[in-house]
Amino acid sequence: MGESSDGRERILTVGVAVARSGRLANLGDPLDFVTTLLRPRLAGLGPTGYRIRLAARDTRSSAEGARQAVEELTRDEDAKIIVTLAGTQVLPAVADACEAIGVPCLSSTFPWQVYYYGRGADAAHPFTWTYHFCWGLEDIAATFADLWERADGGGREAVGCLWNDGPQGTWSRHPEHGFAPAARARGHHLVDPAPYREPGADLKGHISAFREAGAGIVTSAATGRDLGRFRAQAAEAGWQPRLITCSRWLAYPPSVTGAGGRPAHADVATLVYWTPAHPYRSSLDGMTAAGLAEAYEQGTGRQWLQPLGLAYALFEVVIHALTTADDPSDRRCVADALGRTRLDTIAGPLDWTAGPVPNIATVALAGGQWQRGTRHDYELAVVTGGQVDGLAVDGDLVTT
Repeated sequence: MGESSDGRERILTVGVAVARSGRLANLGDPLDFVTTLLRPRLAGLGPTGYRIRLAARDTRSSAEGARQAVEELTRDEDAKIIVTLAGTQVLPAVADACEAIGVPCLSSTFPWQVYYYGRGADAAHPFTWTYHFCWGLEDIAATFADLWERADGGGREAVGCLWNDGPQGTWSRHPEHGFAPAARARGHHLVDPAPYREPGADLKGHISAFREAGAGIVTSAATGRDLGRFRAQAAEAGWQPRLITCSRWLAYPPSVTGAGGRPAHADVATLVYWTPAHPYRSSLDGMTAAGLAEAYEQGTGRQWLQPLGLAYALFEVVIHALTTADDPSDRRCVADALGRTRLDTIAGPLDWTAGPVPNIATVALAGGQWQRGTRHDYELAVVTGGQVDGLAVDGDLVTT
């Protein structure tokens, strides 16, 4: 089945939907880098008699661009599977387009509840074509609760919620699947004022509410720019929390500079899902986490990024699925192979047979904080090992 009738090698195309223009272009850097790095290496991997080819399309940082990218990859490139990551509007649009067309899709860097329930699936109606691996909102809540309890000496200090009126805030508040119920189950009192509209120009109402409630800790899923606004306005009001925990773009190195030349990230605690210190190797070529981070810094001159590990793992899982599929040229067979995948990757062990719901594999989290660095101005220190076995803690949590 691997060769054409004239004995020539057959081609299997993997489509890559990645932001290369628009406001999310920087978020597309990890996937773009890994695509370029692996393109020549993947050609000789995969099923015997086939050559792997990578074809990329720009999502243009929009849902419409994402849908067009999927259409072009399936129609013009005959992609047997499509990979993507990053973008609150873009990632679901890629996955939905793949589900509608009938092409397997693998994605990451998006809490699994938002991906799964947010796109309309449930236990009785799982997705047919689209698969995902990531942490959950309950994992973020557990990681942040660990950090809060370290900051307040194990007590249950009130926590202010700086949440927007978009998907991040809506899902954080969700009464069944969200961040809030998991945090409250740990005994934490959440102070949640009216959501702010993103971008948040005036956050003084939140500051007043937190101050009045005695919330010395603030948690958020803000952009770096909005977090910078919040910190500047809090300073103007003569108030500052002892600790801020923030997810979303805070996984990326600081880029937004605040008052006094300090980035909005400075001393902010966040989730840690991949670092050069993670004790993982690639199933493709033995690449270590440290090796991948170094390759990125040497190749780009920029600081390593957490999503690098997940981007690399996308291709590990894809090659595994194509290799184990009954017929790698048949999209249905490739999707079925994704659903039974269990694989140790550079992002850790991934298992689609274990749930928590169909089509989802989970990623373990640790806790970190952006602190003054040695190689870079600010570096992500691991301050709690969390769920990650074998990850060394290399910093102490700093509070104001």
